[in-house]
Amino acid sequence: MLTIDGSAGEGGGQILRTALALALVTGKAFRIRKIRAQRKRPGLQRQHLTAVTAAAQVGKAEVLGAALGSQEMSFRPLRAPERAEAREFRFDIGTAGSTTLVLQTVLPPLLTAAGASTLLLVGGTHNPMCPPFDFIQETFIPLINRMGPEVTLQLERHGFYPAGGGKVRVHVKPSARLRRLDLLERGTIHRKRARALIARLPTHIAQRELKIVGDGLSIGGDDLETVEIHASHGPGNVLLIEVAGEFVTEIFTGHGMKGVPAERVARGAVREARRYLDAGVPVGAHLADQLLLPLALAGGGSFRTLTPSSHTRTNIDVIQQFLDIEIRADPEDETVWRILVGSRT
Repeated sequence: MLTIDGSAGEGGGQILRTALALALVTGKAFRIRKIRAQRKRPGLQRQHLTAVTAAAQVGKAEVLGAALGSQEMSFRPLRAPERAEAREFRFDIGTAGSTTLVLQTVLPPLLTAAGASTLLLVGGTHNPMCPPFDFIQETFIPLINRMGPEVTLQLERHGFYPAGGGKVRVHVKPSARLRRLDLLERGTIHRKRARALIARLPTHIAQRELKIVGDGLSIGGDDLETVEIHASHGPGNVLLIEVAGEFVTEIFTGHGMKGVPAERVARGAVREARRYLDAGVPVGAHLADQLLLPLALAGGGSFRTLTPSSHTRTNIDVIQQFLDIEIRADPEDETVWRILVGSRT
């Protein structure tokens, strides 16, 4: 049984999610200690418990020690995903915990399972410090589909933090194996646009955000859009900046929070988008972290990105504990890096 140090590197929930996904793919059992040790509230929180429960259902796993606040647990899959039949799953986090992070946990093994799957995820869809639904739908999933599977997402109801209550439906038509993916060039930028989602809040908040984006990124007209959300359990505001390139679409996010001016929210998202645009790379910092696992499962791939974050480096370490694969991060200059995934030679 593998032993995983949950305090290593960035020391957050990504270590657990990656370990769960790889345990399902490889059939390897693991024990994880010091779960989320570097977080303000260490141990398993509600969305992490849902990820564990979801993974256990997919892999018919034996789980020991998984409880709210637990900092140690073990996970042993009893059924390989390739023997799974077509199934429907429903996972309700019970809070505003991120549905996209739960999806991140169970999607990898379902991509090459024997049968198709449908998932209904209930919880938060637009959470601070988590990929929003729009990023998964418009940035991540199109790249996954280029690797062979057919995955479609439907947002049935927005779930803003802290009320939650969002619903996401996912359909997965698997592929026998994943094809390698190489993203070395961004290509021509076809469009830049921004959407400000607003629910149960004054629309001037969205308008102020969009003005900052328009001025900062030279976007105007129909490419600046206020989207009023009426069917949500609580108030919310999310700013989404989309950069659609020839080979990849990137999304940069700002989350409105009580006491934080709309202008400050927008400036943060604009800074992140500018950094990406100035570097000329196809893959942004957050997408780099998410691409590692599917490329490793495909047996190879590469991409150019920004300086790897602690999140990305930690993810590399966890992947290499489960898979006999080499992942290299090599600098091209002060801001651009090339990530290479391939078999060990």
